[in-house]
Amino acid sequence: MMKKTPSATKPAAKKSRAAAKKAARPKKPQPLDAIVGADGLARPPWAAVDPLLKHYYDTEWGMPVRDEHGLFERLSLEAFQSGLSWATILRKRDAFREAFAGFDPDVVAAFDDKDVERLMTDERIIRNRAKILATIANAAATIRMREEGGLAALIWSFQPPATPAPRTIGDIPTTSAESIALSKALRKRGFVFVGPTTMHALMEATGIVDTHLVDSHRRGSSGVWPRD
Repeated sequence: MMKKTPSATKPAAKKSRAAAKKAARPKKPQPLDAIVGADGLARPPWAAVDPLLKHYYDTEWGMPVRDEHGLFERLSLEAFQSGLSWATILRKRDAFREAFAGFDPDVVAAFDDKDVERLMTDERIIRNRAKILATIANAAATIRMREEGGLAALIWSFQPPATPAPRTIGDIPTTSAESIALSKALRKRGFVFVGPTTMHALMEATGIVDTHLVDSHRRGSSGVWPRD
């Protein structure tokens, strides 16, 4: 008499039933991502531990930047941050300012090959040739923008009619219809390293949108958007 062999489909069926049971279980409510510090103030995880990031978050991130110089610097730093942590950029910020003439668009636009090589040997900054060249190109594009009302006016023209109200980090979008449109508008005018994700980060950092967690002590502090 031949022995019966177990069906090959049984393990798969078991796994399928287990997955279905797991999916049917009620999900536990996710906790808010805001972390209350020793000072009693709630901040997102990225700004809750490192003193440099905490200070930046408490005093600068999300506050309106409406001038050409300020936005050119932020645009440049966001481009350098691509693929890196913002803490890395902040720690090198003073060196960046010194290396790029205080992010004066008129001076940076005139940088030549010698300046590029100088920057490529400056260990205090991010030595990425493509990003260095992008900063010089963006300085020239910023100067050209003055004929169209200026860089600040263009960037702020993409302020959305409403802002997100994230309760957790997972609720915060990384792009938006406005950041995509801003990216296209800047590229059309000769700017580079201005992808939709980078532009959304710029919009968050400069108050154009408010993506502070709703429990954060900074929510609504920019004066651009009310606290929800």
